[in-house]
Amino acid sequence: MNKLALLIAWSFASGSYAYAAGDVAAGKVAFNKCASCHHVGPSARGGFGPQLNGIFGRPAAATKDYNYSTAMKNSGIVWSDKNLAAFIRSPNDVVPGTKMRFWGIGDEKQIADLLAYLHTFQ
Repeated sequence: MNKLALLIAWSFASGSYAYAAGDVAAGKVAFNKCASCHHVGPSARGGFGPQLNGIFGRPAAATKDYNYSTAMKNSGIVWSDKNLAAFIRSPNDVVPGTKMRFWGIGDEKQIADLLAYLHTFQ
């Protein structure tokens, strides 16, 4: 099986196909909504929110430079495309009691773009 066919098969099997199609450049622009609280990149650090480098596969509340809510600490979440998309869509529905004060993003394309952008910091 060639590499492209294998990648497509893996994407559908993993349930991440909706996010694999995200546009990184558009995600970088969309991240401006997040940047007042979250950082990414080499100098990323926790501030008003946790830094988001390497978020995929990371347990919630795992960075040491941010004081997470008890709800987030007890959530048991390991961040994947699927549950991060749900959290971005409606943070308080996914983790009731989260400290994240954000109404969410309802545009699925924008969420896919954000996820594609965040994958560049894995």
